[in-house]
Amino acid sequence: MIDVVLKKGKEKAVLQRHPWVFSGAIEHVKGKPVNGEVIRLLDGKKAFLAYGFYNDQSRVAVRLLEWDENVDINDEWFRQKVRMAVAGRADVLSDGQTDTCRLIFSESDYLPGLIVDKYADNLAVQVLTSGIQNVMPVIIDELNNLLKPTSIFDKSDATSRAHEGLETSNVLLAGTNPPELVMVKENGITYGINIAEGQKSGFYCDQRDNRRILAHYAKGKNVLDCFCYTGGFSLNAFYNGAASVTSVDSSALAIETLQENIRLNKFESEKHTAIKSDVNAQLRKFRDEEAKFDIIVLDPPKYAPSRSALDRASRAYKDLNRIGIQLLNSGGLLATFSCSGAMDMETFKQVLAWAALDAGKQVQFIYQFNQPEDHPVRASFPEGEYLKGLLCRVW
Repeated sequence: MIDVVLKKGKEKAVLQRHPWVFSGAIEHVKGKPVNGEVIRLLDGKKAFLAYGFYNDQSRVAVRLLEWDENVDINDEWFRQKVRMAVAGRADVLSDGQTDTCRLIFSESDYLPGLIVDKYADNLAVQVLTSGIQNVMPVIIDELNNLLKPTSIFDKSDATSRAHEGLETSNVLLAGTNPPELVMVKENGITYGINIAEGQKSGFYCDQRDNRRILAHYAKGKNVLDCFCYTGGFSLNAFYNGAASVTSVDSSALAIETLQENIRLNKFESEKHTAIKSDVNAQLRKFRDEEAKFDIIVLDPPKYAPSRSALDRASRAYKDLNRIGIQLLNSGGLLATFSCSGAMDMETFKQVLAWAALDAGKQVQFIYQFNQPEDHPVRASFPEGEYLKGLLCRVW
């Protein structure tokens, strides 16, 4: 096994079990490991630290796997990690109301670069590191043994694959091709999910708990769901008796799938308005029309992919929320989210305070939203905590 030696004084994070080693921390590499190969990481005194995947094309040059020198990183090691992750989701799926969740969450489940989502009897995977790419036959075999899925579909279309020297992939890995719409349940609601063509893995299950919590307030209310995708918040609002729901998204496929989901659940379509539009432009149009809502959901894409983008992202979040606040009736609720890992909760609260000040409104934070239990946060990897949200009452 090839040795990778750290510069003197760069071992602190490794000893604290953080799974990333950046290229600038490496003193030298003894030999020429193939990208994705498992290497031994040593400190400046040549003492063993950990085993990990190596990739010289990535800024994260080593992704650590195991800190016990006596443990073999073999096929059984990866099978065990898959079994642990799947077992950890048993409670999510136990009530019969939900059959979709995230089964494996990358570093947080000790498998850096592997994401697996369960959609009823189908699995969608994203492979984001060369090391995981090398062991995918073992992982697919173990998933088949544990779950016997109808299909395992590769949705490895993330641009981050390019940083590992990997091409995008969108192919069937095992089983039979999934139907155009796979039917799943979440919180007792039926969704049709286009696994092959949908965004990322096809459905955002990280908002499952937050959809249910917000829907508690929806009875008899007029709801605006922005960046609605295939209608998670919209459908939960109807399920809990919303008077009307307006859903806005820029994706024609998302809007089409949402309207099909309305029909699937036999909700009253005359109470639903679906708008294909840029959300920021549509919010300004609503403001010009003096439209008002009782509940507004703002669940935008990632505005801050890195800390260097945080200032610009903060301005974008503030502008988006300022207009949302202006569109609420007095005493109305704003459910606003950030999926940017670089945006911490305290900064997000400050952004909301600025937005409220500019809008000339008073805002109370009455609940903090988080990612659900199938998106765990590893104690030594706080970067796994990316989703945060605030439920605000606006006066």
